[in-house]
Amino acid sequence: MRTVKNEIPVFPLGTVLFPGGPLPLRIFEPRYLDMVSDCLRSERPFGVCLIRTGKEVGEPAEPHRTGTLARIADWGKDDRGILTIEAAGATRFRLVETRIAPDRLLLGTCEPVEEERAAIPAAYRPLARLARTLIGRLETRYRHVPAPPPEDSPDAAAWTGFRLAELLPIPMPHRQHLLELDDPVARLRRIDQVVALMAEAARSDESESG
Repeated sequence: MRTVKNEIPVFPLGTVLFPGGPLPLRIFEPRYLDMVSDCLRSERPFGVCLIRTGKEVGEPAEPHRTGTLARIADWGKDDRGILTIEAAGATRFRLVETRIAPDRLLLGTCEPVEEERAAIPAAYRPLARLARTLIGRLETRYRHVPAPPPEDSPDAAAWTGFRLAELLPIPMPHRQHLLELDDPVARLRRIDQVVALMAEAARSDESESG
């Protein structure tokens, strides 16, 4: 089957957006104001990629090749009149090639990444409970995120992995690596190792303070 490639506007950011995750943004650069207006008018998504080199403002940054489509869920203006949007992560994609438009907006030809589906193995079900607990404390932030699927759902492993990858204090390069993994159970395995290391560090701190 031939893979369909699409050109999308790409927003390089200093953060990783995961499918189903929230993305609040303040928009003030003309190229991104135009991008948001076009996305709202045409009801199209834009791409979000972690910056590999460069900065969020100024000259177009070089992005990582794997990113996530973002769909605008809500918009408004803050107290200073700056446009604010609430976007939500949709599907992952991989950039095939990029070009810079005359207005310095980065455009990318992309291939969609189809998510592998898997239920949560019994060994990782504590991670599902952790994800639900953390999201429960951030209800406002996650108002545009779908409700968690049952643990035996074929979408549960991916959903849990994505939520923990964005909520746990994981360095951005490691988050990017988790985004790039196609196997949702392998993603849970990596996150389980992170949680174990965090628990060990906490026990060590308690021992030293005692």
